[in-house]
Amino acid sequence: MANLNPLIRPLVHELHAYVPGEQPKIKGLIKLNTNENPYPPSPKVLRALKAAVDGRLRLYPNPTAEKLRGKLAKLHGCKPENILVGNGSDEVLALATRAFVEPSSTSKIPSPQSVVQYFTPSYSLYPVLAEIHGTAKNGVALNADFTLPTVAELARGKKWIFNAALTFVTTPNAPGGRGYKTSELEKMCRAQKGVVVLDEAYVDFANENAAKLALKFSHVLVARTFSKAYSLCFQRVGYFIGHAELIAALDKIRDSYNVNGLGQIAAEATLDDLKYYRANFKQIIATRESLARTLTKLGFRVLPSQTNFVLARPPLFPAREWLQKLRQEKILVRWFSATEVSDYLRITIGTPAEAAALVKAVRKIAR
Repeated sequence: MANLNPLIRPLVHELHAYVPGEQPKIKGLIKLNTNENPYPPSPKVLRALKAAVDGRLRLYPNPTAEKLRGKLAKLHGCKPENILVGNGSDEVLALATRAFVEPSSTSKIPSPQSVVQYFTPSYSLYPVLAEIHGTAKNGVALNADFTLPTVAELARGKKWIFNAALTFVTTPNAPGGRGYKTSELEKMCRAQKGVVVLDEAYVDFANENAAKLALKFSHVLVARTFSKAYSLCFQRVGYFIGHAELIAALDKIRDSYNVNGLGQIAAEATLDDLKYYRANFKQIIATRESLARTLTKLGFRVLPSQTNFVLARPPLFPAREWLQKLRQEKILVRWFSATEVSDYLRITIGTPAEAAALVKAVRKIAR
């Protein structure tokens, strides 16, 4: 092993950073690997952004995203003090780790107050957040079909920690795509003693949402983002809904001016044109169902999805080989090396034309 720089903390030397999806460096690729919305923001959003590119750029933005929080509170039937806005939902997830989890001691058996808990497979950022914070991780497997274990099953399994400091639940799940019933999630929330974060990044493509649980339970937070469904990945705006005491604690440790002014304006304008986005959701869901049926006919095992992607196990060749063959056809999809999903490809739902191009490439490869 090479000599380690003593100026850098040992913890940082040992970190394995989160790996985002590939960003194309050549033109002409169809990008179905990072779950971006294939449709542009509303024209009203674009007009609002263009109008805001003026002398205001020299000023700091509103430090608490006050106007945006007011609009979000109205949308969710709560008060502004129940909303915290962040630099994408990734930031609010990181804030939760910092606010509610004690760094681990040197003990081999960490206390529950030092545990970040999550299901596997799910969002691969969760263990990274735990490692950055220097705290213990507890990944517990979903059922073999990526459904959610019941509370009774978790109790029998012994590994689940009902008083873990922080528990992340991705709902709908990623990368599996499964949607979870609010009734299932409520039972889990009732059983947990620590903070529970229901990460609803893909909820606009699902049959149900669990936002009411963040207002019903004092230890539950719901995370949302403007990236996946609202075509604002570039602006990085996400938020928490939750009890005022939890939100106030998170607010104490967030960075000053953590949400840029153009992002706030874009998100505000988005909330003023939800009809436009809801039409896009319907189109994406229709394309998802059509693509799933077609891939199934072509020999793929496509898992049920309530997101803007499908997880599919391809025929004939290993998934990693399909990744390369599709790339040669100028189509990017996502492959994960994690054991639970290494046989699958995650495919973002693009436009109908992009879905048709994918199917054409699959037929060519499978010949």
